Amino acid sequence: MDIMILGIDLGKNSCSVVGMDAAGRVVLRRRLLRGTLESFVGELGSCIVAMEACCGAHHLGRIFAARGHEVRLMSPEYVRPYVKAQKNDDLDAEAIAEAATRPTMRFVPVKSQDQSDLQALHRARERLVSERTALINHLRALLLERGIVVPQGRRKLEAALETLAEDGGFAALSPRIRTLIEDLRAEWRSLDQRIAGFDAEFVQLARDDVAVRRLTKIPGIGTINATALAAAVGEAQAFKRGRDMAAWLGLVPRQMTTGGKPRLLGISKRGNRYLRKNLIHGARAALPYLVERDTPLGRWARGLLDRAHKNVVVVALAAKLARIAWAVLAHDCDYDAQFEAAAAAA
Repeated sequence: MDIMILGIDLGKNSCSVVGMDAAGRVVLRRRLLRGTLESFVGELGSCIVAMEACCGAHHLGRIFAARGHEVRLMSPEYVRPYVKAQKNDDLDAEAIAEAATRPTMRFVPVKSQDQSDLQALHRARERLVSERTALINHLRALLLERGIVVPQGRRKLEAALETLAEDGGFAALSPRIRTLIEDLRAEWRSLDQRIAGFDAEFVQLARDDVAVRRLTKIPGIGTINATALAAAVGEAQAFKRGRDMAAWLGLVPRQMTTGGKPRLLGISKRGNRYLRKNLIHGARAALPYLVERDTPLGRWARGLLDRAHKNVVVVALAAKLARIAWAVLAHDCDYDAQFEAAAAAA
């Protein structure tokens, strides 16, 4: 049994495996438990192992690559058109194997252990930030129901709570509500400390990693954005040019072109939502600084502000920052604010 391509449909407990020969004929169909998958693939000769880029795929990809296999990971949306007739696990595995044979297929690089660990830290921090936002909204609604209106903003709410506690503003509230508010404030402080711990860890990682240090020199990219880009993109060799990375992040317009008539819509919002959100936030913070500088990027931003809405400029600047980040990662170079090509980074 000469297997050239092995398609694996990963599941939580069981996995479907389909093997194809050099002619594309199915020569193997098998259902395996997740725990026995590694030993089964390890006993095969060197072949192409194809999987969808889902939970656990990068871990298995590193294991299979260490055993001499060529690992090809694909986005599930690119595999879906190859599923024939009804959908089941066996047909999904066959579609994965068939999609991996296409010369125009786009593959996802297998992430290293350090990249996976760094992404896990970012996900944990983002979860804590979401919990803090929900807690703040809970506190604000709790006060509003009792006639206490606080201006918008996390810092303003924190200052208002301190003032109310010191000036006896909570005296009109029931003892149980006062206790609840103090409990929520204590939880808020705990979340702040845990988030600050992650931020300090990212700062240390930025000091130790050369690529991350280079990224932090780009306006609008701090330690959070730099470490997230390094974890998700790596050396950026998977993208041929900067625009490809910006498109992967969903920062370029969607196209609706037919009959040779191009029509551009809003941004596509594809790819990594966490990275896209942070890049847009970074661009919004860096825009006032950039428009005051006589640099290629500053002149470009000023010219765009004269003919487009500020929010459009912010997203366009985020796409530009993604292109510059690609150039820094792909070419192992530092960002130069006066270098015209660095501002274009096409």
